[in-house]
Amino acid sequence: MKTFQKFELKKINTSKFVMSPIELKDYIDFEVKRVYFITEPKDITGAHCHKVEEEFFILQCGTCTAVIDRGNGLEEIKMTAPTSALYVPAYVWHHFKDFSPDAVLLALSSTNYNPDRSDYIEDYEEFKKIVADK
Repeated sequence: MKTFQKFELKKINTSKFVMSPIELKDYIDFEVKRVYFITEPKDITGAHCHKVEEEFFILQCGTCTAVIDRGNGLEEIKMTAPTSALYVPAYVWHHFKDFSPDAVLLALSSTNYNPDRSDYIEDYEEFKKIVADK
């Protein structure tokens, strides 16, 4: 099982634009089944972990803070576009906060969305118990 990772993406400055190329094979080993964007955030995103789903988050614009627990307690990771990305495997608690007004967070997911949310653990105390037992 892959572990949580923070990445600093390449940033190429040209005379006409700035580009951050991403070869997905260099960062994730899952097939992307779903893509979504978070824009115009008004509060923190939903705090949770997944039992199966893996996600790769790329901050496209602006800044935000990722709040992560890999089983060692909550930690905050500052993210700055266009070079910040996170790989979040199953059983890693996560949410995002402190978005700048211009923030755009891209998420690549290994699963299609299931409205019954059976893949989610949304109670932090339950998450801590499950991770402690692993």
